[in-house]
Amino acid sequence: MITKILIANRGEIAVRIIRACAEMSIRSVAVFAEADRQALHVKRADEAYCIGDDPLEGYLNPHRLVDVAVQSGCDALHPGYGFLSENPELAAICLQRGIRFIGPNAEVIRRMGDKTEARRAMLAAGVPCTPGTEGNLADVAEALSEAARIGYPVMLKATSGGGGRGIRRCNDPEELEQAFPRVMSEATKAFGSADLFLEKCIVNPRHIEVQILADTHGNTVHLFERDCSIQRRNQKLIEIAPSPQLTSEQRTQVGDLAVRAAQAVRYENAGTVEFLLTGDQVYFMEMNTRVQVEHTITEAITGIDIVREQIRVASGLPLSFKQSDVSFRGFALQFRINAEDPKNKFLPSFGRITRYYAPGGPGVRTDTAIYTGYKIPPFYDSMCLKLIVWALTWEEALDRSRRALDDMRLQGVKTTAPYYQEILRHPDFRSGRFDTSFVDMHPELIDYSVKRKPEELALAIAAAIAAHAGL
Repeated sequence: MITKILIANRGEIAVRIIRACAEMSIRSVAVFAEADRQALHVKRADEAYCIGDDPLEGYLNPHRLVDVAVQSGCDALHPGYGFLSENPELAAICLQRGIRFIGPNAEVIRRMGDKTEARRAMLAAGVPCTPGTEGNLADVAEALSEAARIGYPVMLKATSGGGGRGIRRCNDPEELEQAFPRVMSEATKAFGSADLFLEKCIVNPRHIEVQILADTHGNTVHLFERDCSIQRRNQKLIEIAPSPQLTSEQRTQVGDLAVRAAQAVRYENAGTVEFLLTGDQVYFMEMNTRVQVEHTITEAITGIDIVREQIRVASGLPLSFKQSDVSFRGFALQFRINAEDPKNKFLPSFGRITRYYAPGGPGVRTDTAIYTGYKIPPFYDSMCLKLIVWALTWEEALDRSRRALDDMRLQGVKTTAPYYQEILRHPDFRSGRFDTSFVDMHPELIDYSVKRKPEELALAIAAAIAAHAGL
């Protein structure tokens, strides 16, 4: 069994892993850049080591991270999400140095990180994919030719992309010509690769992802789905488990496809298979070879500790349950509370937190690394808090979410919390009928200073509940 883990990350996911380690009597080792010296993950870990003055370089240096793991006596490394979590070099270096990498092996990470190769693997396994190019594009001329064959609109994507970056919708040849050098430049800067490919743009789909877990003993299971359709510019804002939009037949279909996808590449540890749904058609989009930001809501509805299972699998143990043991109860929503100002084009709002009070009560969980007096550094992602809310029914989950957001006090910076309150009030959202166009279709929700009359809100909620009951 693993006895000591280096956490090659920062922020709330580092704190989340430290908590799992504490429950499993495993020692935790944090790393931090100088900008993170006062961060909560540094304070909570059993040991902590500085990895440099530069705010990013240390977190992105696989050799330095593994050196710290070896020197501090760790026998495993957890990459979290972001940074090097999907970097095959980090997994390979861990193997070479005798450190267990808590995730899939380097070859699977590389294969699934290459979007064109992932598509080929899925098609070979009988998992439906969106129409697109078989390989990378040689130049803009080939892009134009392939787009004409596929049909506009198309999505121009970075082959090594992820996290909503390196992706652009093109509605006609002119837009494709303009986007090609821009996406190539963005891909090179963000992922170190200029390779691009094309896919048919599925207009206004539902974004559904399935959590999978696989061990080294041949067992692969899914933990049902999450609905990630509420997003802005390909960045998720609110995630829901299970999806209030799927039929039981669709739920079974995406779960089976996710397991098939994982088995096709001999996947091990935690991963997520993402799909786009339009009507009754399901398309594979990508596979994330790491723990997801939104793993929390799957934990809430299933009762399964995903990070704990990750550590068990990396220790060579079998999963602690079978597929037949997995069920879900109720609904859970996760709100990414970002330090951004929705009224000012969602610009980051970094600064000192003058007051923070975490919401509580039944079914409420917060995952964060902030505290009163903490200064949010400007070098990292703007997400400062994840609010997770569970309730037995969809309507109760929505009402509890509104209450929990009202309970929370986070002052000193602008956040997206008031914006989420408006989404929770909207009849389309409350009815459980929405897709990836929701945010763009409702720009009026940003003007949350305009309060609705109570009777108008009551009528809207009643109509939404009635509509949902008819699903």
